[in-house]
Amino acid sequence: MPERRFMPERRQPWLHDLVTVLSAPTVLLSEAGGQIRPGGAQGALHADCRVLSMALLEVAGTEPAPVSGGVLGAAKSLFIAVPRALGDDVAGPAVWLEREREVAPGRVGERIRLVSAGSGVDTELVLRVAADLAGIGEIKAGRPGEPAAIGLAARRQGAVLTWGSGHVTVTLHAPAATAERGEGGEVRLRWAVRLMGRGQQEIAWELTVSDTGAVVIPAGTPARPPGRREAAGLGAAAGLGDAAPRENPWAGVRAEADDPRLPRLLAQSLADAAALRMATTRAPRDIFLAAGAPWYFTLFGRDSIWAARLLLPFGWQLAAGTLRALAAFQGRRLDPVTAEAPGKIPHELRTAANPVLGLPPLYYGTVDATPLWVCLLHDAWRCGMPEAEVRALLPNLNAALAWMRDHGDADGDAFLEYIDESGHGLANQGWKDSSDAARFADGRIGSPPVALCEVQGYAFEAAMRAADLLDALGEPGAGQWRAWAANLARAFRAAFWVRDESGPYPALALDAAKQPVDAVTSNIGHLLGTGLLTAEEEALVAGRLAGPGMNSGFGVRTMSSESGGYSPLSYHCGSVWSHDTAIVIRGLSRSGHADTAAVFADGLLDAAAAFGGRLPELFSGAARSDVPWPAPYPASCRPQAWAAAAAGALVQALLGLEVDVPRGTVRLASARAARRTGTRLHVEGLVAGRETFSAGIDARGDGYVRGLTSCARV
Repeated sequence: MPERRFMPERRQPWLHDLVTVLSAPTVLLSEAGGQIRPGGAQGALHADCRVLSMALLEVAGTEPAPVSGGVLGAAKSLFIAVPRALGDDVAGPAVWLEREREVAPGRVGERIRLVSAGSGVDTELVLRVAADLAGIGEIKAGRPGEPAAIGLAARRQGAVLTWGSGHVTVTLHAPAATAERGEGGEVRLRWAVRLMGRGQQEIAWELTVSDTGAVVIPAGTPARPPGRREAAGLGAAAGLGDAAPRENPWAGVRAEADDPRLPRLLAQSLADAAALRMATTRAPRDIFLAAGAPWYFTLFGRDSIWAARLLLPFGWQLAAGTLRALAAFQGRRLDPVTAEAPGKIPHELRTAANPVLGLPPLYYGTVDATPLWVCLLHDAWRCGMPEAEVRALLPNLNAALAWMRDHGDADGDAFLEYIDESGHGLANQGWKDSSDAARFADGRIGSPPVALCEVQGYAFEAAMRAADLLDALGEPGAGQWRAWAANLARAFRAAFWVRDESGPYPALALDAAKQPVDAVTSNIGHLLGTGLLTAEEEALVAGRLAGPGMNSGFGVRTMSSESGGYSPLSYHCGSVWSHDTAIVIRGLSRSGHADTAAVFADGLLDAAAAFGGRLPELFSGAARSDVPWPAPYPASCRPQAWAAAAAGALVQALLGLEVDVPRGTVRLASARAARRTGTRLHVEGLVAGRETFSAGIDARGDGYVRGLTSCARV
């Protein structure tokens, strides 16, 4: 029998037990104890490249024992450990270690403090470092890169290490350290430490990155003159060393409540959102949120749009930047390889060197980003985006609407549908883009082209809101889009509604044969508040979502537990997504179902508390009655843009907040959602146009608005 060779399994690494700190486009992931081990997803990543794959600390020849650790905001972390080799093996050691890290764009710094509460000690600290320069696609697939060749030098009695590949150059400076080569491409940095009795000793190291081939850059990077890369289509690179200080644009936003869950979630979420801000080299002044760390650390059409939309209570500026950033890449031609079409908003932007899933660097395989872009433009205008900035985007608006009519509805049946014509793109092109997401109630997978129910809601809302915008600005064309939307609504009502033993509900989708893909899913919740459904139909959807099949107790399941394809840890067929639940809460509030919105808000706030105030991308859909805490989805991004933005949807729904700057009004449409939670709520830093104001629900359950002059509370 021939010898069998066993190869290591290549699987997507898990993230749920890692500590993540970031300041886009740089992110650092470590163990809960602070160590960074080779393999998996650990390390420092800059954009789509891992620039540090190992940072293992040893004291007196052994690793210190971890005690505690966690994040301090978005960009800082702190870890405490005990070097047990330095003292008596007792429960209360006299010597401990603190590792404090901070991330900035293109920089990672760490301060290591050895502290003694007893006698002095002489010892040696060793930091073992390595880099594999793996691309994000390799990391996600569980394929680490080859060890990078690290150069050694000395500067002012300290060690300087350099490495790089192509357009990425990395420098690590370790003052007062000596360096030597180890095995497997690693370098060992050594510090001799003399610790006095009841004293402390500190050492430090800093890593900096230069990326001359970037397509996404930190928010605030100055514009550069166009270069050859811009002429090639992806924009000119900008130097990271010139980035402006990372100020949090939402620093003035805070919540006060009898219930501490929302204030904590809001503070962490806005800190994370600020750390996710980026721009493209093509439009360096137009800021958006990168979709999530580490897998989606770039511009994503629907993710960046939804994040900006959910954060509109705190200002329209992010929405304006997101709209312009995406408009800069709006499709101009037909290309089946990239899925580009005239007027289409792109799905994602990557560097050519680091594609994910084999997709083109600039990929348009999304059916929903284009109508959502239109909805965001309208909503940003309502929240105070200046008319001149809105008018500047009218050509892009008209192109997006034309795409819905001329290309989104390829077969003329009134519905937007998708199919991967290249054979190498995404099989599913809605927000649930995994290959098994479109399922029948019996578990069968629907065949493309697929027309998703929520996309029809987005398209209807886009057409109607675009018509409102065109009318308000005195532009032609409103009538044709209202007629187009009315035709879509009639067709939807005839084709999408199905029935089971619990009554009628909208199907998830229509398949290639125009048969309803009839699994009960969270997609139907995205229809609420779009205007596509009647009030009676919205009540049916709200009731279905509130039932035990869809409500896990911590959020809305992506698929009903009563459907054949359900699994609580499936990516899109039974898990709970934070943003998905937030969108449903938003829709329930907009459609007058504040009590049901409050039930889901309460569950999502409990989930946030269980995850330390930082909502993950998704988590298990297991019933709360079976598992009394939200179990992690192991590969979930955290932080992620639209999960962080979920806090904005909660604030808006709990207050019932509606801002309409063109009409000069701010409303608290329904305070019942906040009353349902039984708590007083006050929120500072809300925005209407150029004004900042506060709003809340007092102890009697009455709503109030304070600080407005140009807008009236109605």
